[in-house]
Amino acid sequence: MSLAELPARERHLHAVPAAERKSDAATRQVRTEPLELLRSQRSSIKWTRYPDDVLPLFVAEMDYPLARPIVDALVRSVQASDTGYIDGAGPIATAFADFAAERWGWTVDERRIHVATDVSVGIVETLRIALPPRPRVVVAPPVYPPFFELTEEAGGSIVEAPLAQLDGRWSLDLAALEAAFAAGADAFLLCNPHNPIGIAHDRATLDAVARLAALYDVLVVSDEVHAPLAHSRAVFTPFAIPAAAAGARAVTVTSASKGWNLAGVKCAVVIAADERSAADLARFPEEVACRTSILGIQAGVTAFACTDWLDEVVELIEENDALLADLLAQRLPAVTYHRPDAGYLGWLDLRDLGLGDQPFLRILEEARVAFNDGAAFGRQGAGFARINFACAPDTLREAVRRIAALVARAAQPVSS
Repeated sequence: MSLAELPARERHLHAVPAAERKSDAATRQVRTEPLELLRSQRSSIKWTRYPDDVLPLFVAEMDYPLARPIVDALVRSVQASDTGYIDGAGPIATAFADFAAERWGWTVDERRIHVATDVSVGIVETLRIALPPRPRVVVAPPVYPPFFELTEEAGGSIVEAPLAQLDGRWSLDLAALEAAFAAGADAFLLCNPHNPIGIAHDRATLDAVARLAALYDVLVVSDEVHAPLAHSRAVFTPFAIPAAAAGARAVTVTSASKGWNLAGVKCAVVIAADERSAADLARFPEEVACRTSILGIQAGVTAFACTDWLDEVVELIEENDALLADLLAQRLPAVTYHRPDAGYLGWLDLRDLGLGDQPFLRILEEARVAFNDGAAFGRQGAGFARINFACAPDTLREAVRRIAALVARAAQPVSS
């Protein structure tokens, strides 16, 4: 892809040397909160699931404070008692369409944008509406664990087309996808960027998926919630673009929840990429929109305009990604770290640490560091773990120190 073909932000990022586009740490809007303050102020599962001596590096929530304009928007809504029901996308359709056009060069028809409580609800409602009873749904594990649950909730059955590995890189296995599509699959749940590995699938791969989906008439439901957090070295492509070019059916489900740390305010957007899918989404039950939070709408509208704040968060994430890679290389060289192209979730191969079949569990119980168990992402993830590194650098340093100490103890011979 030439520089001229890149969206506006990507043209800027590729044209300006990395050292010059980094913001001055002293003038950043985004600050890393101390661990003790976070524990005293926040009540989400990240801070309440485990005792205080456990470093919480699991659930996908960032340790950074919200963007000030989002806080102000939420406060204004509450002060105005504007906390009622909604019946459609309203202003968030325009806000998302503007963001998608500026960020990714994706022209979105606002009439095809719907809202749902969150990405999971958007996915399951799409599966219910757009597919036949008992649909066969393809997933590419290791993958976001709710994909398995959402398919079951929609009455479907899972067909696995696991990711391929080549030279240490993971990617979609196009041959496995075609075999699954040809065998009669009804839908493919695409994770773009991929969770837990953070792959920003390249355009050629997405073009190939779109052609296969068009050939076998498979609906692609693309979860793109981590897309706003694409790293500066990566180019993110919304699946709707290759889908439209190939004539494939596609629905995108996304939200401001990951990019701006807004999971609890409950608002996702669901976008049809084609006429058939648009007709399907038009049949969403009225309750899908009504159950969405009006505060989520207000926060999302504001978030999609907070691009300076987002860029600073991506810088912090990239710095922590590099720090984590260095710490592991120095202290835990037996760990293979699959560095993400997008987001703040890292995929760690812990199988060579000498901590048994469930290394994440020993790390939790003995080092007091909470990761996500890789096996939850599919059997292909056994012995792996997912780490959330959107935290203070010192938290990462302490986590690696604790795990290195555990590994050293585990390696010592047992005295007779």
